[in-house]
Amino acid sequence: MDRELSAAVRQANKRKRIGQLSIAAVLVLAAILGFRSLISPSISRSEIRTAVVERGPVQATLSASGVVVPEREQVITSPIQARIEQVVRNTGEQVQPGDQVLLLDRAFTQLAYDKLKDEQQMNQHKSVQMRLALKKKLNGLESELRIKQMNVSSLQARLGDEQYLLKIGGGTQEQVKQAELNLKIAQQELAQLKRDIVSERELLKADEQELGYTLAMNGRSLEELERKMQQAEVRATRPGVVTWVKNELGSSVNAGEVIARLADLSSFKIQGTISDAFAGQLQLGSAATVRVNNTDLKGTISAIEPTVKNGTITFYISLAQEAHALLRPNLRVDVYLATATKPNTLRVKNGPYFNSASGNQVFVLRVDALLLVPAQIGVSNPDFVELESGVQEGDEVVISSMKEYDSIKKIRLD
Repeated sequence: MDRELSAAVRQANKRKRIGQLSIAAVLVLAAILGFRSLISPSISRSEIRTAVVERGPVQATLSASGVVVPEREQVITSPIQARIEQVVRNTGEQVQPGDQVLLLDRAFTQLAYDKLKDEQQMNQHKSVQMRLALKKKLNGLESELRIKQMNVSSLQARLGDEQYLLKIGGGTQEQVKQAELNLKIAQQELAQLKRDIVSERELLKADEQELGYTLAMNGRSLEELERKMQQAEVRATRPGVVTWVKNELGSSVNAGEVIARLADLSSFKIQGTISDAFAGQLQLGSAATVRVNNTDLKGTISAIEPTVKNGTITFYISLAQEAHALLRPNLRVDVYLATATKPNTLRVKNGPYFNSASGNQVFVLRVDALLLVPAQIGVSNPDFVELESGVQEGDEVVISSMKEYDSIKKIRLD
């Protein structure tokens, strides 16, 4: 037979159950907190790099590739069609004005020169012959002119005699008319002869002018060939260094073909290339920065080639320090072209984070955790990134890569 428990026993059992429930609740809570601590992400402070948000200018830039080239380069072309007979200076050798670089075979040009010289002498001889022949003809015409003049004088006297005889009755009217006709014919012949002499003199003058033009043209051609034969001893016209020379002995070159390049290595410029997608943003006179071994050199765009080659545009940058000690021919450099400037804005040092981040957000350091906050990212350059909103001056943000955590709102710092 069951007996009813006393009040003291029931109270003790109640306290016991409450205690057991409390212990169970504590254990569950501890388990939950422990599990959360196990799944909550964390990162070591030494694994990240941060930078402080500050206020200052940010210049937006386009990245391009560049190569250092001499500012002044002499391109030597072959003056004649010839063969390379001798290479006097090789690539890398220094030259002074007048130093010979190449020697070209002048045999072909010498033949052309000799032929033209013979033609010139023949034309000169022809000119002498022409003058002598015309002088002889003019002498004959002038002699004939004198005869005609005497004949006219004689006929004039004959006409006077016939008129006198007709007057005294010793002649006839027909004889007077015949004398007048003979005089008119002689006068016409005399006038025609005078016109012929004038025409012959004008023809002589025209022929002399034509032959003079031919002689002058041939003379200039002779001077040009003579100058080209002198240039076949290819010489430098300014101090510099041979950067390239066609050193294939015996090979043929055409007139106008490049056979050597000389560069003045005392000053340089930058030859840059960029995708034609940015063609509209290239402007003459725009500021540019050239980075050479972590040293920035300032410059401006001085020339832009009008044609596109293989999807790229070539441009040239004049440097403020064109003779900087770091500049070397053919040295590859990084080029940054300025497109816009924010004079006073919130900025932070550029880093890998901004190359891999997805969307406008940054990690901000808050005591012992990193918080992912929305932030509007503006213009940038290799040194700084503009943060238009989401942060304040003095905030410390992560600039190292956080690609594995880009969707996590909070990360503990160990």
